[in-house]
Amino acid sequence: MRTIEEHVPAPKDFSVALIGVQEGSAMDLNLRLEAVHEGILVSGTADVEVTGECGRCLEPIRFDSDVDIQELFYYSDSESLSAEEEEEQHRVENDAIDLEPVLRDAVVTSLPFQPVCREDCKGLCAECGAQLNDNPDHHHEILDPRWSALSGLAGTVAENDAAPRKESDEREES
Repeated sequence: MRTIEEHVPAPKDFSVALIGVQEGSAMDLNLRLEAVHEGILVSGTADVEVTGECGRCLEPIRFDSDVDIQELFYYSDSESLSAEEEEEQHRVENDAIDLEPVLRDAVVTSLPFQPVCREDCKGLCAECGAQLNDNPDHHHEILDPRWSALSGLAGTVAENDAAPRKESDEREES
């Protein structure tokens, strides 16, 4: 059994469109490598700095993430796998293991699907792009063009209510 604590640069393809780990950023690994019958069991954690943009307001966000890792790297001569399982498993090749795919998979699956700067983020105005966190009362009066023909009627109803009542109106009501 061997324990490794190391500070290494992140591989280049950890970035994702909205959020991810920047290429070349520091990654702290605390790994334990254990020799088992089938191969080498790697377990531990990776501490990475995640950067990106809020999915609602597009403000930059940055936070640290601890990712748990546990993967078995099978020896080349291992007979315990079927042909289908063998394609999906990681291998020990030339007495070495490639941690990059394991780290990438662990980090990417731990990232939030819709990252936000804070839980109550209001986002951006759909009409003008204004920051709603700065001005929560921001709104636009938008008239649906299909209702525009009726907009004149609203004025006539108000005028009718304000008009003086005639004797004929009073007779109709009684």
